[in-house]
Amino acid sequence: MELNEIRKNIDGIDDELVRLFVRRMDMSGAVAEAKRQTDRPIRDHAREREILNRLTAQAGDAYAPYVRALYSHIFDLSRSYQSAVWRRESPLAEKIARALAGTPGKRLPEHALVACQGTEGAYAQQACEKLFPYPSILYFDRFEGVFSAVEKGMCRYGILPVENSTAGSVTQVYDLMEKYHFYIVGAQKLRIDHRLLRKNGASDVPIREIVSHEQALRQCSRFLAAHPEIKVTPMENTAKAAEYAARCGRDDVAAIASRACAELYGLDIVNDDISDSQNNYTRFICISRELEIYPQANKISLMLNLAHEPGALNAVVSRLAIAGVNLLKLESRPMPEREFEFRFFFDMAASAADPDIVRLLLELEAHCERFVFLGCYDEK
Repeated sequence: MELNEIRKNIDGIDDELVRLFVRRMDMSGAVAEAKRQTDRPIRDHAREREILNRLTAQAGDAYAPYVRALYSHIFDLSRSYQSAVWRRESPLAEKIARALAGTPGKRLPEHALVACQGTEGAYAQQACEKLFPYPSILYFDRFEGVFSAVEKGMCRYGILPVENSTAGSVTQVYDLMEKYHFYIVGAQKLRIDHRLLRKNGASDVPIREIVSHEQALRQCSRFLAAHPEIKVTPMENTAKAAEYAARCGRDDVAAIASRACAELYGLDIVNDDISDSQNNYTRFICISRELEIYPQANKISLMLNLAHEPGALNAVVSRLAIAGVNLLKLESRPMPEREFEFRFFFDMAASAADPDIVRLLLELEAHCERFVFLGCYDEK
């Protein structure tokens, strides 16, 4: 046959496939109604296995793998549709709708009481002042202190680092997000400009110890590796390290911190080229106890536990691709309580003000063993 004739035949087959697929999805909706009336779960592994065995046998050895792949995807679409039929009312959809309608103003307020980890001069303070033009800041030594302050109502917002372009994610913050069930309501990307700082007039004394936050130490690993004779000591944050270097009474201590810390604590900049990368950025998130979604919010973060089976992650990623959603981040972390199973973190470019995106979130919620909506926000 000529190519045009072959394509004409394929077009006819495709038309018939779509007609049959629509009929199948209609039947899936009827199945969902029947299962809801009898309180049966949406997924039936035995039924899926029976269909796969029957259809792959009909296809023959040459096409059996393709039929298995095709119907595994059809099953996933069918379960998503059944979930949408079953769950016409969703607590998540209602929460998002309330946040969209009830969040005051067009952006985060200019004046706010905000909790930050660290002390004056910390990078968190710089991120806070970019998100809030006129903040009043409460400082805490530990990340959990920020969460506790927001939980107790001491302040409405908290600022925390969540990811660095060189050192990766701050996993402790993600763990605390799950523990406290808070939401991300804003984010700020901040360029990190590490400097080596020490006391004025101490240049004649060799540096025997360098102090800083563990993330900053990792971000300057090449410089530290070139000086193995120097002791490296982690501290709560870079600003605390600078304060210690200024006030500990020792001339042989230096700190890795920002230029702002040098000015704040009266330290000399010994070396301003110690970062592993000059393109070093940290993402800071603004957390809140209540879900707030502002009009410019265009990024969604999720935390998911998926079934421990082949194709579970691919089904989620494929569903995002089909919906035309750009996936900005995908990260996995082992789940300590479950051997060789992982929790996944997703960032995607999407707005919860879009009804199609909300429907997608509900489908994912039904597909996952555990689904946590971390927030919809704008990142500057």
